[in-house]
Amino acid sequence: MRTGATHPTTAPPAGSSHFPVDPVRWPDVAAPPAASPPRTAVAAAVVRRALRQLPLRVRLADGTELGKGGPVLDIHRPDAFHRRIGKQGLIGFGEAYMAGEWDAPDLVATLTVLASHAAELVPASLQRLRGLWALRQPSSRRNTPLGSRSNISHHYDLSNDLFALFLDETLSYSSAVFRGLPADWGLLADAQRRKTDRLLDLAEVRADSRVLEIGTGWGELAIRAAARGARVTSLTLSREQRDLALERVAAAGLADRVTVELCDYREARGTYDAVVSVEMIEAVGAEFWPTYFRTLDERLAPGGRVALQAITMPHERMLASRSTYTWIQKYIFPGGLLPSVEAIAGTVRDHTRLAIARRDSYGAHYAETLRLWRERFTERADEVAALGFDETFRRMWTFYLAYSEAGFRSGYLDVQQYSLTKEEIPR
Repeated sequence: MRTGATHPTTAPPAGSSHFPVDPVRWPDVAAPPAASPPRTAVAAAVVRRALRQLPLRVRLADGTELGKGGPVLDIHRPDAFHRRIGKQGLIGFGEAYMAGEWDAPDLVATLTVLASHAAELVPASLQRLRGLWALRQPSSRRNTPLGSRSNISHHYDLSNDLFALFLDETLSYSSAVFRGLPADWGLLADAQRRKTDRLLDLAEVRADSRVLEIGTGWGELAIRAAARGARVTSLTLSREQRDLALERVAAAGLADRVTVELCDYREARGTYDAVVSVEMIEAVGAEFWPTYFRTLDERLAPGGRVALQAITMPHERMLASRSTYTWIQKYIFPGGLLPSVEAIAGTVRDHTRLAIARRDSYGAHYAETLRLWRERFTERADEVAALGFDETFRRMWTFYLAYSEAGFRSGYLDVQQYSLTKEEIPR
């Protein structure tokens, strides 16, 4: 996903953030999509109606202001902005930011307002017609065994060096658990270790435990489990992650206790005393949630425990949007879908012999984690550029981190830690 500078670029739009967009690398960002004047006019009317009612201060290029006051949103090119939204909805909203057609001095604050009012932005009459105007997820992004390899590679094989620029020394890419909030950068590594240890405790991992980890990351959980004396089999579909995880395991002197396999969770074999999976379910897809939880069940020995960390969204919004193609799916996590607490409970109940023994939520902790990542990414923008990632990519990544942080700050998103049990088989 690195971008080169050898392709011709479009001229920067007037009033924008003044940078060229590579039309080969970013074809849907370089120019607004073709859209009929009536559709654009309807989109403009819907957008302006929504913005007038929000606690925002929206400033258009012609001097018009909308909203009831609050965080600022500057729309530099209203026509392009409305064309994108009219044609592609929220995908267009994100692409307009990538193109520099709108900006916000406090991006998280602006997006938090929008996330807090997500259910109200589109009129009820248009919501009922969602199937006619909302883009559908492409079938090529289904999380089949082959599709999952491609989807995971799109994000996690970008560059280990890129992730190392904004993650802490543990290279943990999931919510930390802090002792108190707000937090600062110096507390993040310990907060990530606290999160990992809490999951291992929920799974009752101890010396000589047989542990299956679904989703390796860069090896931190496997290392900490092995340091307890456990024997760990960790599965990943990312070659970049596997290679660095193996290096880190070896450097910790634990290569004899950890195996990292390039393997789909559906291909796992054997039984284990504990199964741990951290923010992996988000990449599974609703179609395969039953398969995922059956795998946890089948791989777990009777009397064992599963520890699961999962990002969740409200059930009604999940049902309404589960087939919709989103900006996050197009640019960040192809094939991804956040479950709801209700969806997880129903899938566990209907498809497994597991029981949910405990559930704890840490949404405010994820907001802080994302803030620290976003600030670090911004501070090291020059180093990101030196890796070959252009300005459009950097705006995309900033929008992704801010968009995610806003979801947690608004309460629209949450993160859960689960303990699931499996009863012993009576003799």
